[in-house]
Amino acid sequence: MSPSTPQEGVLGEGEPARDEVLQPQQEGEEAGEQEEDDGFEEDEAPTHLPFAPSSELLDDMTTVDPSYTISLIRQLLPQGSNVEKEFSAKQGAPEEKGVNSDNGESAQLENKDPWEECGCILWDLAASKPQAELMMNNLVLEVLLANLHVTESPRVKEICIGIMGNLACHESLVNAISTQNGLTATVVNQLFLDDSACLSETFRFLAAVLRSSASVSWAEALLPDEILSRVLWIVGNTLNSTLLEKSIDFLSTVIDNQGVTAILLQPLIKVGLVDHVISLLASEIEKLSDESKFDRSASIDLILNFIEELSATDNCFELMSSSDQLIQVLDKIVKLPDKLEVSSYCASVVVILANLLADGKCTVPSLFHARNALWCILARLLAQAQGIDMNSSSLEHFVSLLLGKFTLIKDDLESHRVDKEVELSAEDAYLKHGISASLNTICCIVERWIADKSSLSEEEAALTQSTIENARKLLNYCQNYDV
Repeated sequence: MSPSTPQEGVLGEGEPARDEVLQPQQEGEEAGEQEEDDGFEEDEAPTHLPFAPSSELLDDMTTVDPSYTISLIRQLLPQGSNVEKEFSAKQGAPEEKGVNSDNGESAQLENKDPWEECGCILWDLAASKPQAELMMNNLVLEVLLANLHVTESPRVKEICIGIMGNLACHESLVNAISTQNGLTATVVNQLFLDDSACLSETFRFLAAVLRSSASVSWAEALLPDEILSRVLWIVGNTLNSTLLEKSIDFLSTVIDNQGVTAILLQPLIKVGLVDHVISLLASEIEKLSDESKFDRSASIDLILNFIEELSATDNCFELMSSSDQLIQVLDKIVKLPDKLEVSSYCASVVVILANLLADGKCTVPSLFHARNALWCILARLLAQAQGIDMNSSSLEHFVSLLLGKFTLIKDDLESHRVDKEVELSAEDAYLKHGISASLNTICCIVERWIADKSSLSEEEAALTQSTIENARKLLNYCQNYDV
C-alpha cells in the first residue's frame, strides 16, 4: 500500500553518534515536498502506509479494467530504455487515453507528478492478487528494476520497492520475483541507501520473502558480513519509528523461519547482533527519563519482544546469560517509576529472565555481585506483578523463573533473617516489609498456577506432576517463612 505523502530521511556521513543519524521522515503536503529545518526533530512516522486517494481507485480492485493497470505501468517506463522497447513490442502502440482515463473517472493529476501518482496507484493495486498477477504478466518487475537502476530519487526508489513488497506478499508470485534477473542484488543493495522510507520498504520486502518458499535463496544473498553489519547498524542508529519497526520485524523473521535461522542467525551473532540489540534497549530506556521521548515507548515494546525471542534461542542463550549489560538494563526497567506504566515491560523481563535461568545451570555474573542482587530484582518484579497482565503464558514464565531459582531464593532469604531481639534499622525494616510483601505475592502467583494445573486432564497433569510438586514446596516455604 502506498503512502499518500512523501517522506524523506537522510543518513549522516561517516559514523556519527546515534542522535545524528537516519533523520526521521518528514511529511509534506504535496509530492516531493520536504521539510526544511536546520534542527533535528523526531516526528512520529506512520505505523502503516495509507492507500492512495480513494478517487483514484475503484472500491473493488479486482474489477479494475486491465487496460487501465497496463496504462499505469506504461507511465512508469524510463524513456529510451530497453524495457520500454520490450513493453511496446508486447503491448503494441500506446493507447491514446493514457492514465487520466479511469473508466470514465478523472485521475485528477493536476499539479502532481504523474509518475508518482501512477506508481502509488500501482502500489495499492499490487495488494490484490489478480492485479498483481496482471502486473507480473506485463513486465512490471522489469519496469521497476529499470527505474531503480536509472533514478537517484529516493521517492521513486521507495515506490518501486513498495510495489515489489506488495507483489512479494503473494506466495504464488514469489518464485517468479526471486528468479527475475538482477532483482535480488538490486534489492539487497537498497540497504545501503540513506533514506528512511526506502530502507523501511526494503526491510518490509525482505521480511515478506523470508517468510516465503523462496526464503533460503534470499537468506543466502544476505550472508556477506558487510550486509549483516549494515542491517545491525541501521537497527542500532535509526530514530525513525517506522524503520525501527520494519527492521526489527525483519530480524524477527530470521528467528521465526527455521531454514533462515540456520543460515543467518550465527553470522548475525558473529557481527554483534546480541550486543547491538541490548545496547539499543539500554539507549531507549535511558530516553524514558526525558518526557519528550515518551512517544518512543512503542519502540521499547518492539525491542523487548525481540529480546524475548532471542533469549529463547540456543544460539543466543550463552551470550545473553553472560551479559552484564542486559541484566543491568533489565534491573533499570523494573526500577522505572509507575507513571511510565511499565507493567508490560516487566512482563517481558519475567519472560527473558525465565528463559535465561530456567535450566538452573546458568549463573549470570552481575546477579551475584551483591548478596541480595537477585532477590532485589525478583522483589521489584513481584511488586509489579499485580499490574502485569498475568495471562497463562506470563504466569507460566513467572513460575518457571521462581522455580528455577528456588534454592537461591531460599539461601538469600535465610541470609536476611534478623534477630528479633535486636532493634531493626530503618533499612532492615524496609527490607523486611518488602520481603513480606513479595512472599505474599509469590504465594498468590503460585497458588493460581497450581489451581490452573489442577484443571488439566490426567495425561497433561502427569507430564507436569514433578513441576507441580516443586511449586507446592515453594508455596509451603513462602507461607511458613518467618520474616
